[in-house]
Amino acid sequence: MTETEHIATARGVNLGISTKFAMEIARFVRGKSLVKAKKELNGVLEQKIAVPFKRYNFDLGHKRGASGPGRYPIKATKEILLLIESAEANAENKGLDKELLVVQNVIANKGTTQVRAGRKRARHAKRTHVQVILIEKEKKKEEKPKEQKKEKGKK
Repeated sequence: MTETEHIATARGVNLGISTKFAMEIARFVRGKSLVKAKKELNGVLEQKIAVPFKRYNFDLGHKRGASGPGRYPIKATKEILLLIESAEANAENKGLDKELLVVQNVIANKGTTQVRAGRKRARHAKRTHVQVILIEKEKKKEEKPKEQKKEKGKK
């Protein structure tokens, strides 16, 4: 089997979300299992779990559920959650086991600049490219428990 048989991806091109928020959400879900990542992103949408901001955190207050400054970026979270679900569907189409999927990487890059009309000056629209990569981890082999040696009791 080749390496690409265990990988499923999804890409969003020129999404209308903040690149900074997308980068923080990407850091938040990277390396987690698919089930846990989806659960935590749904918690962000319900504003129960805050996304911890590590880089873009100037003048940002601490939030409950985050170990420091954080926010609830609803719009960006919805878009990334849709991409994760799309990658999950791609994995199911490939025949990968849903329980073993892990979010290997979420990559957020700045998209193309689009100029919107403004009164005296142009305004630039927020655009972000996001790529989600899911990988299937191998099942851990269950080892039989070793029998403990019975010690003979002293009489």
